[in-house]
Amino acid sequence: MRHNSKSLKKRIIANWQMYLLLLIPFVLTLVYKYIPMYGIQIAFRDYKASRGITGSEWVGLSWFKRFFSSPNCMRMIKNTFLLSAYSLLWSFPVPIILSLCINQLRFAKLKRVTQTVLYAPHFISTMVICGMIKIFLSPSGGLINLILGTNTDFLTEAGAFRTIYIASGIWQDAGWGCIIYLATLATVDTSLYEAAKVDGASVLQRIIHIDIPALLPMIVLNLIMSAGSLMNVGFEKVWLLQTDLNKATSDIIAVYVYEQGIENAKYSYSTAVSLFNTVINLILLIVVNRIAKRYSDVEFV
Repeated sequence: MRHNSKSLKKRIIANWQMYLLLLIPFVLTLVYKYIPMYGIQIAFRDYKASRGITGSEWVGLSWFKRFFSSPNCMRMIKNTFLLSAYSLLWSFPVPIILSLCINQLRFAKLKRVTQTVLYAPHFISTMVICGMIKIFLSPSGGLINLILGTNTDFLTEAGAFRTIYIASGIWQDAGWGCIIYLATLATVDTSLYEAAKVDGASVLQRIIHIDIPALLPMIVLNLIMSAGSLMNVGFEKVWLLQTDLNKATSDIIAVYVYEQGIENAKYSYSTAVSLFNTVINLILLIVVNRIAKRYSDVEFV
């Protein structure tokens, strides 16, 4: 133990610049991620700003019981899970497919232009995206209605909301999502491709036997991270596209937390609902990691 302590001290002294740089993200994480956890206890208190956190009355699981007994509880949980699950199912493979296709382009200029065009939607704000969606889906002169020859207001159709949300999400984020996969493919030894060509392997065979195995660890990592935030549907787009007529499928936990916490100032109640959502995400993260460990050689948690 003494020897290890001395060895660690020597390494710190020898590489003090590196440890100093490491201190910056450590402090930021501590200040912005861990210290605020102290406020989670208001989910178990009847929080009053005038009394402070510790001075507010302890109510235990009262707020959780209130949420589970609310009439829309199961609908919100179902909508949140289905919207996230469908988004993961349809959105997750797209960046992988895009990266495999872009990697096959042999003209550098065309490759750069393609990447730029695909990345661009990611930098458009959610507010602008939702405005574009409303224009495209407008019953009077909207592009989609002009193509279909109809005058349907799709945003008032509860059955169309998930499709609109997922399709717009793919368009906005698929190009950006493929960056990490392209970076992984760039590290593949080119001699493997040359050897495969000499052996007569087709493009598809090279993708299956070289590219996909190289991407597999990153695919598993991204799948675990995505599953860990499965219940965290970004509320901005849902809130901006939500109407009274599509609430049957757009009523999700994130929007409910915003309405109760910010609009109605029910801080304890909204914190309890958000904490429940976070616990579900943590359970999903652990489960998916265990599945990944069992069926592959990759484990990250």
